Amino acid sequence: MDTEQITGLILAGGRGSRMGHVDKGLQNFRGAPMALHVMMRLQPQVGELMINANQNLGPYESFGLPVWPDEIQGFEGPLAGMHTGLVHCMTDYMVTAPCDSPFLPTDLVARLAAGLSDADADLAVAVTEGQGKRQAHPVFCLMKASLLQHLTEYLRGGGRKIDAWYASLRTAEVLFEDEDAFRNINTLVELKQYE
Repeated sequence: MDTEQITGLILAGGRGSRMGHVDKGLQNFRGAPMALHVMMRLQPQVGELMINANQNLGPYESFGLPVWPDEIQGFEGPLAGMHTGLVHCMTDYMVTAPCDSPFLPTDLVARLAAGLSDADADLAVAVTEGQGKRQAHPVFCLMKASLLQHLTEYLRGGGRKIDAWYASLRTAEVLFEDEDAFRNINTLVELKQYE
């Protein structure tokens, strides 16, 4: 799969409720906003990159990327961000990662693309295994841009659960060995541990 045909989307559209209602992507992490770390890891893996954000648009725009607020109002969660990304995606595929995942794998896109192609799937999602338990990381996924209409209909029908949407698609699970690469920093306490 040609990486030039993959658009990356950084999901920064949440309310940050688990972090005391601060904008997680703009929180300082090792000297730079957390979303900037995500951008630096994801950008070499894709042809285009954009950000989904619903507040503090100016600081996100300062990263030099297009910034798009949710097309569906009301902070409706990651699927609303994915929908917005697909609306603005001009390539055949879109990969997503959350703004609070500064350790994401540098081979995320290549491995998801291989999984998508091998399984002839609509969408590939990252999974890890630890302590005998398989854990999906649904916001780390690569999807066909042609899913826009399908996702639009799902959201119009009141659907908000990522897992339920995935269940209606041909989905490939791609196993990653490093669980820590998918660690999200969700609280200010966790953030301080990395300073």
